Amino acid sequence: MSVLVFVDHHNGKASKASLEAVGYAKKVADQLGTDVAAITYNGIEGDGGVAGFGASRLHVASNITLADSGQLAKAVQAAAEAEGADVVIFSHDDLGKAVAPRAAVRLQAGLVTGVTTMPNAELEVSKNVFSGKATAHVSFKTAKKVISILPNAFGMMPSEVSTAVSTFTPEVGAAQITVKEVKTTASDGEIPLPEADLVVSAGRGLKGPENWGMIEELAQELGAATACSRPVSDIGWRPHHEHVGQTGVAIRPTLYIAVGISGAIQHLAGVNGSKVIVVINKDPEAPFFKAADYGIVGDAFEVVPKLIHALKSFKASN
Repeated sequence: MSVLVFVDHHNGKASKASLEAVGYAKKVADQLGTDVAAITYNGIEGDGGVAGFGASRLHVASNITLADSGQLAKAVQAAAEAEGADVVIFSHDDLGKAVAPRAAVRLQAGLVTGVTTMPNAELEVSKNVFSGKATAHVSFKTAKKVISILPNAFGMMPSEVSTAVSTFTPEVGAAQITVKEVKTTASDGEIPLPEADLVVSAGRGLKGPENWGMIEELAQELGAATACSRPVSDIGWRPHHEHVGQTGVAIRPTLYIAVGISGAIQHLAGVNGSKVIVVINKDPEAPFFKAADYGIVGDAFEVVPKLIHALKSFKASN
C-alpha cells in the first residue's frame, strides 16, 4: 500500500510544486511505513527529477498528452487502485485544483485542499481559512484520503531513491473538452510567480508604469520574480498574471518585498503565507506595516535605488 502523488511537468521536467508534493508524500509514506509511487502523463523525460525527492515508482499515462483534468482524474484512479493507495497527494496549483476533486470523487475519498501542515499520527491536517485569518484542523472520516498541499508551504525536501519508470494506458476515454495547445516562451531567467522564493511587488505608489524599471532591476539583483497589487493590473500598468492577492495569485515565498502597497486585506490574503515580509511605504500608517516583519518608512524613489546600490556593492565585494 503506497502513497500516490500526482506529478505535473513542464518541458519534460517535474514542476517545482510537484517535486514539493513528492517530498511531502515521502514524509507521509515514512510515517505510514510504506513507499511513494508517482503518476504523471506523457511528455515527461525519464523520471522528471522525482527520484531526488523519494518516488520509488513513476507511472506514465502514455495515452494522455495534454493536461485534461477529466482524463487525468481517471488515470489517478487507475494508478491508485493498482498501487492500493489509500492516500493520494497533489499540489494545490492550477492543475491540482482541477484534478484532485475529480479524483477524490472517483475514489470515494475525503478531500482536504490547501494543506499547510504534515499530518499527525491520525492523519489530521491543517489549512488556512477565512483568507488566512484562521486555521482549520481537519480529520478524515473516509478510508481513502486525498490531500493537496499549498505550494511553497513546505519547501523542497530532497530524498534520493532509485525510481522505476513504467508506462501504462488507463481507460480514460475521449477528452471532455476541446483543448488547443499554445506554446509559450519565457525570457531567460524569468521566474514563474507561484514557484518564486523571492518576490518584489509594487503598487500605485509607483505613480505610473514608466517607473517599474527600478522594481525590475531590484528583482533582477535579488533573482526574484515581480508582482503587483490588483489596482495596478486593473489599470494596465502590469500584466494580470502578476497580480497577487485574494482575487489573484496566492503566493508563499521566502521573502516578499512590497513597495508602495497600502496592504488592503484582499492583498494580504494572497501573501500572508510569506516567510518574511518587507514593506516600503512613505505612509507610516499604511496597514501593511502591521503584517510586516521589517518596514521602511520612506519614499520608494529614494529607498529602492539605495537598495539596488547596496546589493550591487555587496555582490562586487563577495
